[in-house]
Amino acid sequence: MSTSFQRARSEEQRAVRKQAILDTAATMLTEMPVARLSLNELSRRVGLAKSNVLRYFESREAVLLELLDAAEREWLGELETELSAAVDGGASVVERGDRVAALIASSLAARPVLCDLVSAQAAVLERNVSPVVAAEYKHTAIANVGVLARLVRAGVPELGERDAGRFAAAALMVAGAAWTHSQPSAAMLAAYDADPQLAALRLDFTAVLRETLEILLAGLLARPGRGDAFCAPGT
Repeated sequence: MSTSFQRARSEEQRAVRKQAILDTAATMLTEMPVARLSLNELSRRVGLAKSNVLRYFESREAVLLELLDAAEREWLGELETELSAAVDGGASVVERGDRVAALIASSLAARPVLCDLVSAQAAVLERNVSPVVAAEYKHTAIANVGVLARLVRAGVPELGERDAGRFAAAALMVAGAAWTHSQPSAAMLAAYDADPQLAALRLDFTAVLRETLEILLAGLLARPGRGDAFCAPGT
């Protein structure tokens, strides 16, 4: 884009410019982690002054929350196809539950940008936004959790509607935590290489997430409707 700024005169022009900002940020996330994406660099790449980028998004975090929502919706669309093709309705509930857990874990592992955004959601992305942007994001998050709950319940109908929601909300929380702990720093990698005892602590994201989701599903099936910790999906 040109580095000279011309004010968007119509809603269509504003929508095009806003999408250009989102597309540029999305490209940057394929090159760097969320923590390194700065508003200054985003502005430079999109060809606008930072003050002009802020006409469309109130902060870097607002941009990233919108990207997180879009990435989750894209993932859920593909996950629906994968689950419908891979979960055998004639299998036992344990087999179907394990299959659902494995597919969720592997599909997330194939989307490192989404995992990075999920891992930064609560601690970073929700910390520099207005109440309006926060509320808008939470509504989309609740909707996305609802979609995941529906997909899980399609494969494991024995899971009640409420417990499917609890599982979906917890799955995303666990995914974020597992991603953070499975991305060690250079110092930790060096320590693991130097000490075989420490190397056992290095986590494999897919394996940890799959096993945790298997256990969570099994627990919900064994003890349906107990607890309120995950009653409000997306929180």
